[in-house]
Formats: sequence, structure tokens, C-alpha cells
Amino acid sequence: MKKEDTINEEQKNTVNNESENPDEVTQNEQADNEKQNNHQENNHQENDTTETIEKTPDYKTLYETLNDKYLRLYSEYDNYRKRTAREKSELIKTAGVDVIKSILPVLDDFERAIKANENINDPQTLKEGFTLIHSKLNNIMQAKGLKAMNLLDTEFNADISEAIANLPSEDETKKGKVLDVVENGYYLNDVLIRYAKVVVGA
Repeated sequence: MKKEDTINEEQKNTVNNESENPDEVTQNEQADNEKQNNHQENNHQENDTTETIEKTPDYKTLYETLNDKYLRLYSEYDNYRKRTAREKSELIKTAGVDVIKSILPVLDDFERAIKANENINDPQTLKEGFTLIHSKLNNIMQAKGLKAMNLLDTEFNADISEAIANLPSEDETKKGKVLDVVENGYYLNDVLIRYAKVVVGA
């Protein structure tokens, strides 16, 4: 047999084999497709893993950044706290300076009155002098926001005054009212700073 006839015969046998087993050919194709799909999936998974690694933050750098921000913030707050405490302390020390300065003229008036009283025998003159000094001091205090209560003949109010005594009263209109003010109460800028001590009718 010639060589060409042998080759043709083998080709025919191959074609016949393929024609005789179509299922095997299909299975081979499916296997090849699955291999290709698996290869693509593996490549895709590798790409996803690479992207995940690239997107993962640098925790050390993040920690150092946040720690630096925290330390700066803490330092600023600590400085603010110390500064406000110092300012508050200085304010407390100097809060009364303005009031003291305004009272000094009254103190001067008292010193002059004491010297003058050494040579004055007229009681009326002494009374007038004390009245003027009291009026001057009262005006200064009012200018600073001090206000007296003036509770005489008003209904007793336990929220702003303290009853140190009860006196029987024959006048029914006087019962439960302030008969006498032993120690006046005061407001400073509408804030109660001292309760009044009063005598109440019973």
C-alpha cells in the first residue's frame, strides 16, 4: 500500500471515530471550557486579592496620625484649662477693687467726721453728718446694683426673709405682716444676696 493511501485511511478512521462518538467530543469541549473558565476565575480572584491588599489602610500610619491629633488636642485643652483657672483666680482677687475704690470717699468722710466731732457739741450737727455719709454710701451701693428690700408692713415671705420673733398684735391687719426689720435684706442685680431678719405679727 502506498504512503498516501495509508494517511487517507488514518484520516478516515479519525473522522469515523469522531462521528461514531459525538458525546465524547462534546465532553472534551466542555472540559476545555471549564478549564478556561476556572483559569479566568482564578485570575479574577487574584486581581481582587491584589486590589484588597492595595485598599487595606496602613494602620500604623493611621494610628500615628490619630495619636498626634489627640496629643495636640489634649495639649490645647490643658493650656485652656490652666489659662481659665489663672484668669478666674485673678478675677477673684481683683473683683472687689472697683467697689473698694468707690467706697474709699465714704471712708474719708467718716475720718473727717470723727475729727470734726471732737470739737462739736451740737447733737443735731452730728446727726446731719451721719445722715449725709449714709446717703452717700447708699447711693454708691445702688449704683453698683445693690437694692434694699424694704419689707416693713408687708406680708411675711419666708423665701426672702427670716422671722426671728413673733409679736402678738391686737390689730388683725398686722397679723402675718412684718412689724420690724432687724436686719435688712439685699439684692445685687436682682439676685438675692442676704435674707432679711424681721419681726412678724401674730
